[in-house]
Amino acid sequence: MPSSVLFILKKREELDETGKKKIIETGLYNSATYLNTILNNMNINSNIELAIDNNCIDRLVTKNRPTYVIIEALWVVPSKFDILCRLHPTVKWIIRFHSEMPFLACEGIATQWMIKYSLFPNIILGINSKRLLREVRFIVKLKNYFSEEDVNKKVVYLPNFYPTDTNIECNFDKKVDDDDSINICCFGAIRPLKNQLIQATSAIEFANKIGKKLRYHINSTRHETNGLPVYNNIKALFIELNDERYTLVEHNWKNKEDFLLLCNQMDIGLQISFSETFNIVGCDLLSQNVPVIFSNDIPWSKTKYNADPTDSIDIVDKLLLTYNNSRDNVETNIKLLKEFTNETINVWVAFFTI
Repeated sequence: MPSSVLFILKKREELDETGKKKIIETGLYNSATYLNTILNNMNINSNIELAIDNNCIDRLVTKNRPTYVIIEALWVVPSKFDILCRLHPTVKWIIRFHSEMPFLACEGIATQWMIKYSLFPNIILGINSKRLLREVRFIVKLKNYFSEEDVNKKVVYLPNFYPTDTNIECNFDKKVDDDDSINICCFGAIRPLKNQLIQATSAIEFANKIGKKLRYHINSTRHETNGLPVYNNIKALFIELNDERYTLVEHNWKNKEDFLLLCNQMDIGLQISFSETFNIVGCDLLSQNVPVIFSNDIPWSKTKYNADPTDSIDIVDKLLLTYNNSRDNVETNIKLLKEFTNETINVWVAFFTI
Protein backbone atom coordinates (compact mmCIF):
# COMPACT_ATOMS: atom_id res chain seq x y z
CA MET A 1 0.00 0.00 0.00
CA PRO A 2 1.40 3.46 -0.90
CA SER A 3 2.36 5.76 1.94
CA SER A 4 -0.13 8.33 3.15
CA VAL A 5 0.73 11.35 5.25
CA LEU A 6 -1.10 13.47 7.78
CA PHE A 7 0.29 16.80 8.98
CA ILE A 8 -1.08 17.83 12.38
CA LEU A 9 -0.60 21.38 13.62
CA LYS A 10 -1.79 23.01 16.78
CA LYS A 11 -4.65 25.35 15.99
CA ARG A 12 -3.83 28.99 16.63
CA GLU A 13 -6.63 31.52 16.63
CA GLU A 14 -7.19 35.19 17.26
CA LEU A 15 -10.18 37.54 17.21
CA ASP A 16 -10.84 39.45 14.02
CA GLU A 17 -12.22 42.99 13.77
CA THR A 18 -15.77 41.71 14.39
CA GLY A 19 -14.79 39.73 17.48
CA LYS A 20 -15.01 36.34 15.76
CA LYS A 21 -12.25 33.74 16.01
CA LYS A 22 -10.09 33.19 12.94
CA ILE A 23 -7.16 30.85 12.28
CA ILE A 24 -3.75 32.50 12.34
CA GLU A 25 -1.83 31.60 9.20
CA THR A 26 1.61 31.26 10.76
CA GLY A 27 4.84 30.43 8.97
CA LEU A 28 4.44 26.91 10.35
CA TYR A 29 0.99 26.63 8.81
CA ASN A 30 2.19 27.91 5.43
CA SER A 31 5.21 25.60 5.51
CA ALA A 32 3.03 22.54 6.11
CA THR A 33 0.66 23.65 3.33
CA TYR A 34 3.49 23.85 0.81
CA LEU A 35 4.88 20.45 1.81
CA ASN A 36 1.41 18.93 1.67
CA THR A 37 1.17 20.10 -1.95
CA ILE A 38 4.57 18.57 -2.78
CA LEU A 39 3.53 15.18 -1.43
CA ASN A 40 0.21 15.16 -3.26
CA ASN A 41 2.06 16.07 -6.46
CA MET A 42 4.24 12.99 -5.81
CA ASN A 43 1.02 10.91 -5.75
CA ILE A 44 1.36 10.45 -2.00
CA ASN A 45 -1.99 11.05 -0.34
CA SER A 46 -1.43 13.87 2.14
CA ASN A 47 -3.72 15.98 4.34
CA ILE A 48 -3.47 18.68 7.00
CA GLU A 49 -5.48 18.78 10.21
CA LEU A 50 -5.53 21.35 13.01
CA ALA A 51 -5.73 20.16 16.60
CA ILE A 52 -6.92 22.13 19.61
CA ASP A 53 -4.61 20.11 21.87
CA ASN A 54 -3.01 16.67 22.40
CA ASN A 55 -6.37 15.04 22.98
CA CYS A 56 -7.51 15.64 19.38
CA ILE A 57 -4.74 13.59 17.79
CA ASP A 58 -6.27 10.13 18.17
CA ARG A 59 -9.51 11.24 16.49
CA LEU A 60 -7.64 12.89 13.59
CA VAL A 61 -5.45 9.85 13.00
CA THR A 62 -8.44 7.50 13.15
CA LYS A 63 -10.26 9.71 10.66
CA ASN A 64 -7.38 9.84 8.12
CA ARG A 65 -5.66 6.48 8.74
CA PRO A 66 -2.21 7.64 7.54
CA THR A 67 1.05 5.73 7.28
CA TYR A 68 2.96 8.73 8.61
CA VAL A 69 1.84 11.46 10.99
CA ILE A 70 3.93 14.62 10.92
CA ILE A 71 3.63 16.73 14.06
CA GLU A 72 4.77 20.24 13.22
CA ALA A 73 6.94 21.68 16.03
CA LEU A 74 7.13 20.82 19.73
CA TRP A 75 3.68 20.93 21.25
CA VAL A 76 2.74 17.28 21.93
CA VAL A 77 3.87 16.19 25.37
CA PRO A 78 6.03 13.03 25.01
CA SER A 79 3.95 11.00 27.47
CA LYS A 80 1.00 11.31 25.08
CA PHE A 81 2.79 8.94 22.73
CA ASP A 82 2.54 6.15 25.31
CA ILE A 83 -1.15 6.15 24.43
CA LEU A 84 -0.96 7.10 20.75
CA CYS A 85 1.62 4.44 19.86
CA ARG A 86 -0.57 1.75 21.47
CA LEU A 87 -3.72 2.99 19.71
CA HIS A 88 -1.97 3.27 16.33
CA PRO A 89 0.86 0.71 16.35
CA THR A 90 1.51 0.80 12.59
CA VAL A 91 1.79 4.59 12.33
CA LYS A 92 5.21 6.19 12.00
CA TRP A 93 5.34 9.51 13.81
CA ILE A 94 7.59 12.37 12.67
CA ILE A 95 8.22 15.29 15.01
CA ARG A 96 9.52 18.20 12.94
CA PHE A 97 11.92 20.72 14.46
CA HIS A 98 11.84 24.22 12.95
CA SER A 99 14.57 26.03 14.90
CA GLU A 100 18.31 26.07 15.31
CA MET A 101 19.83 25.24 18.69
CA PRO A 102 20.06 28.90 19.87
CA PHE A 103 16.31 29.30 19.40
CA LEU A 104 15.51 25.91 20.95
CA ALA A 105 17.44 27.08 24.01
CA CYS A 106 14.63 29.61 24.58
CA GLU A 107 12.06 26.79 24.77
CA GLY A 108 12.46 25.28 28.21
CA ILE A 109 11.20 21.82 27.20
CA ALA A 110 13.11 21.34 23.94
CA THR A 111 16.05 19.22 25.08
CA GLN A 112 14.00 17.07 27.45
CA TRP A 113 11.26 16.39 24.90
CA MET A 114 13.79 15.70 22.12
CA ILE A 115 15.41 12.97 24.20
CA LYS A 116 12.09 11.50 25.38
CA TYR A 117 10.74 11.38 21.81
CA SER A 118 13.86 9.47 20.73
CA LEU A 119 13.01 6.61 23.10
CA PHE A 120 9.89 5.64 21.12
CA PRO A 121 10.68 3.14 18.34
CA ASN A 122 7.93 4.53 16.08
CA ILE A 123 8.99 8.18 16.39
CA ILE A 124 11.35 9.85 13.91
CA LEU A 125 12.82 13.30 14.54
CA GLY A 126 12.55 15.41 11.38
CA ILE A 127 15.04 18.29 11.36
CA ASN A 128 14.81 21.16 8.88
CA SER A 129 18.39 22.39 9.39
CA LYS A 130 21.62 20.57 8.53
CA ARG A 131 23.39 22.11 11.52
CA LEU A 132 20.70 21.05 13.97
CA LEU A 133 20.58 17.63 12.28
CA ARG A 134 24.19 16.97 13.26
CA GLU A 135 23.65 18.25 16.80
CA VAL A 136 20.48 16.23 17.45
CA ARG A 137 22.03 13.08 16.02
CA PHE A 138 24.94 13.51 18.42
CA ILE A 139 22.62 13.90 21.43
CA VAL A 140 20.32 11.01 20.45
CA LYS A 141 23.23 8.69 19.71
CA LEU A 142 24.81 9.54 23.06
CA LYS A 143 21.56 8.88 24.91
CA ASN A 144 20.50 5.69 23.14
CA TYR A 145 23.87 4.11 22.24
CA PHE A 146 22.66 3.93 18.65
CA SER A 147 24.85 2.82 15.78
CA GLU A 148 25.54 5.35 13.04
CA GLU A 149 22.97 3.64 10.84
CA ASP A 150 20.31 3.60 13.55
CA VAL A 151 20.73 7.25 14.48
CA ASN A 152 20.57 8.27 10.82
CA LYS A 153 17.20 6.52 10.53
CA LYS A 154 15.91 8.00 13.79
CA VAL A 155 16.97 11.60 13.06
CA VAL A 156 16.40 12.67 9.45
CA TYR A 157 16.76 15.84 7.41
CA LEU A 158 13.37 17.17 6.23
CA PRO A 159 13.84 20.81 5.18
CA ASN A 160 11.27 23.49 4.54
CA PHE A 161 9.90 24.40 1.14
CA TYR A 162 8.58 27.43 -0.70
CA PRO A 163 6.76 27.11 -4.06
CA THR A 164 9.12 28.78 -6.50
CA ASP A 165 7.77 27.12 -9.63
CA THR A 166 4.56 29.12 -9.94
CA ASN A 167 4.66 32.34 -7.97
CA ILE A 168 8.23 33.57 -7.71
CA GLU A 169 9.96 34.92 -10.80
CA CYS A 170 12.19 37.94 -11.17
CA ASN A 171 9.95 40.27 -13.15
CA PHE A 172 11.52 43.38 -11.77
CA ASP A 173 9.47 46.48 -12.34
CA LYS A 174 9.71 47.77 -8.79
CA LYS A 175 11.75 50.85 -8.07
CA VAL A 176 12.06 53.07 -5.05
CA ASP A 177 9.40 55.75 -5.33
CA ASP A 178 10.47 59.17 -6.51
CA ASP A 179 8.78 60.81 -3.52
CA ASP A 180 10.58 61.78 -0.34
CA SER A 181 9.85 58.57 1.61
CA ILE A 182 11.12 54.99 1.58
CA ASN A 183 9.21 51.95 2.90
CA ILE A 184 11.40 49.45 4.74
CA CYS A 185 9.90 46.45 6.52
CA CYS A 186 11.02 43.95 9.11
CA PHE A 187 8.02 41.63 9.12
CA GLY A 188 7.44 38.50 11.17
CA ALA A 189 6.71 37.61 14.78
CA ILE A 190 8.71 39.72 17.22
CA ARG A 191 11.31 37.59 18.99
CA PRO A 192 14.71 38.39 20.53
CA LEU A 193 16.59 36.17 18.07
CA LYS A 194 14.91 37.89 15.12
CA ASN A 195 17.19 40.81 16.00
CA GLN A 196 14.67 43.50 15.14
CA LEU A 197 15.82 46.53 17.16
CA ILE A 198 19.21 47.00 15.48
CA GLN A 199 17.50 46.69 12.11
CA ALA A 200 15.19 49.56 13.04
CA THR A 201 18.05 51.84 14.12
CA SER A 202 20.03 50.94 11.00
CA ALA A 203 17.04 51.74 8.77
CA ILE A 204 16.84 55.19 10.36
CA GLU A 205 20.55 55.79 9.76
CA PHE A 206 20.22 54.61 6.16
CA ALA A 207 17.26 56.91 5.49
CA ASN A 208 19.34 59.82 6.80
CA LYS A 209 22.16 58.96 4.41
CA ILE A 210 19.91 58.94 1.32
CA GLY A 211 17.92 61.99 2.46
CA LYS A 212 14.52 60.32 2.59
CA LYS A 213 11.82 60.00 5.20
CA LEU A 214 11.45 56.49 6.61
CA ARG A 215 8.27 54.49 6.93
CA TYR A 216 9.34 51.45 8.96
CA HIS A 217 6.86 48.57 8.87
CA ILE A 218 6.53 45.74 11.40
CA ASN A 219 3.99 43.13 12.51
CA SER A 220 3.16 44.30 16.01
CA THR A 221 0.58 41.77 17.24
CA ARG A 222 2.67 38.60 17.68
CA HIS A 223 5.30 38.59 20.45
CA GLU A 224 6.97 35.23 21.05
CA THR A 225 9.71 33.90 23.38
CA ASN A 226 9.83 37.11 25.41
CA GLY A 227 9.43 39.35 22.37
CA LEU A 228 7.40 42.04 24.15
CA PRO A 229 10.48 43.93 25.44
CA VAL A 230 11.83 43.99 21.87
CA TYR A 231 8.57 45.48 20.61
CA ASN A 232 8.50 48.03 23.43
CA ASN A 233 12.03 49.16 22.58
CA ILE A 234 11.26 49.53 18.86
CA LYS A 235 8.12 51.54 19.63
CA ALA A 236 9.96 53.70 22.17
CA LEU A 237 12.71 54.43 19.64
CA PHE A 238 10.27 56.16 17.31
CA ILE A 239 8.27 57.81 20.10
CA GLU A 240 11.32 59.28 21.83
CA LEU A 241 12.90 60.50 18.59
CA ASN A 242 9.63 62.32 17.97
CA ASP A 243 10.69 63.22 14.44
CA GLU A 244 8.30 63.39 11.50
CA ARG A 245 11.04 62.00 9.26
CA TYR A 246 10.74 58.58 10.92
CA THR A 247 7.41 56.77 11.17
CA LEU A 248 6.76 53.35 12.68
CA VAL A 249 3.92 51.63 10.81
CA GLU A 250 2.38 48.74 12.77
CA HIS A 251 0.43 45.98 11.02
CA ASN A 252 -1.78 43.22 12.38
CA TRP A 253 -0.98 39.63 11.42
CA LYS A 254 -2.50 38.98 8.00
CA ASN A 255 -3.58 36.00 5.94
CA LYS A 256 -1.32 35.01 3.07
CA GLU A 257 -3.13 36.88 0.32
CA ASP A 258 -3.33 40.15 2.24
CA PHE A 259 0.26 39.82 3.44
CA LEU A 260 1.56 39.48 -0.12
CA LEU A 261 -0.34 42.64 -1.08
CA LEU A 262 1.34 44.43 1.83
CA CYS A 263 4.77 43.08 0.85
CA ASN A 264 4.27 44.46 -2.65
CA GLN A 265 4.15 47.99 -1.22
CA MET A 266 7.64 47.73 0.30
CA ASP A 267 10.92 49.04 -1.13
CA ILE A 268 13.36 46.93 0.95
CA GLY A 269 12.86 44.06 3.39
CA LEU A 270 15.06 43.28 6.39
CA GLN A 271 15.43 39.73 7.79
CA ILE A 272 18.83 39.94 9.50
CA SER A 273 18.22 37.27 12.11
CA PHE A 274 20.54 35.88 14.75
CA SER A 275 19.05 32.40 14.35
CA GLU A 276 16.92 31.09 11.48
CA THR A 277 16.36 27.86 9.55
CA PHE A 278 14.46 29.04 6.46
CA ASN A 279 12.56 32.38 6.54
CA ILE A 280 9.22 32.27 4.72
CA VAL A 281 8.73 36.02 5.23
CA GLY A 282 11.80 36.68 3.10
CA CYS A 283 10.44 34.34 0.42
CA ASP A 284 7.14 36.21 0.42
CA LEU A 285 8.95 39.54 -0.09
CA LEU A 286 11.04 38.13 -2.93
CA SER A 287 7.89 36.73 -4.56
CA GLN A 288 6.75 40.36 -4.82
CA ASN A 289 10.13 41.38 -6.27
CA VAL A 290 11.12 43.24 -3.11
CA PRO A 291 14.88 43.09 -2.40
CA VAL A 292 15.72 41.55 0.98
CA ILE A 293 18.77 41.72 3.24
CA PHE A 294 19.34 38.54 5.25
CA SER A 295 21.99 37.30 7.63
CA ASN A 296 24.21 34.33 6.80
CA ASP A 297 22.06 32.26 9.15
CA ILE A 298 19.48 31.91 6.37
CA PRO A 299 20.76 28.66 4.80
CA TRP A 300 19.88 29.46 1.20
CA SER A 301 20.96 33.11 1.19
CA LYS A 302 24.75 33.36 1.12
CA THR A 303 25.17 36.53 -0.91
CA LYS A 304 27.04 39.81 -0.97
CA TYR A 305 23.83 41.45 0.29
CA ASN A 306 23.79 39.57 3.60
CA ALA A 307 24.63 41.63 6.69
CA ASP A 308 26.33 40.97 10.00
CA PRO A 309 23.45 40.96 12.52
CA THR A 310 25.53 42.64 15.24
CA ASP A 311 27.15 45.34 13.08
CA SER A 312 24.96 48.36 12.33
CA ILE A 313 27.63 49.81 10.02
CA ASP A 314 27.47 46.68 7.89
CA ILE A 315 23.67 46.70 7.92
CA VAL A 316 23.62 50.32 6.72
CA ASP A 317 26.22 49.50 4.05
CA LYS A 318 24.11 46.57 2.80
CA LEU A 319 21.03 48.80 2.73
CA LEU A 320 22.95 51.27 0.55
CA LEU A 321 24.21 48.43 -1.68
CA THR A 322 20.70 47.02 -2.05
CA TYR A 323 19.20 50.47 -2.65
CA ASN A 324 21.51 50.89 -5.63
CA ASN A 325 21.26 47.27 -6.86
CA SER A 326 17.71 46.20 -6.09
CA ARG A 327 17.20 44.09 -9.19
CA ASP A 328 20.42 42.15 -8.66
CA ASN A 329 19.47 41.51 -5.02
CA VAL A 330 16.14 40.01 -6.10
CA GLU A 331 17.62 37.96 -8.96
CA THR A 332 20.44 36.58 -6.79
CA ASN A 333 18.21 35.60 -3.88
CA ILE A 334 15.53 34.03 -6.07
CA LYS A 335 18.18 31.94 -7.83
CA LEU A 336 19.55 30.67 -4.49
CA LEU A 337 16.06 30.01 -3.13
CA LYS A 338 15.15 27.94 -6.20
CA GLU A 339 18.31 25.86 -5.83
CA PHE A 340 17.45 25.20 -2.18
CA THR A 341 13.82 24.28 -2.84
CA ASN A 342 14.77 21.92 -5.66
CA GLU A 343 17.01 20.11 -3.16
CA THR A 344 14.10 20.05 -0.68
CA ILE A 345 11.87 18.27 -3.19
CA ASN A 346 14.57 15.66 -3.80
CA VAL A 347 15.00 15.09 -0.05
CA TRP A 348 11.27 14.54 0.56
CA VAL A 349 10.94 12.31 -2.53
CA ALA A 350 13.88 10.21 -1.33
CA PHE A 351 12.45 9.87 2.18
CA PHE A 352 9.09 8.52 1.03
CA THR A 353 10.49 6.24 -1.68
CA ILE A 354 13.01 4.39 0.52
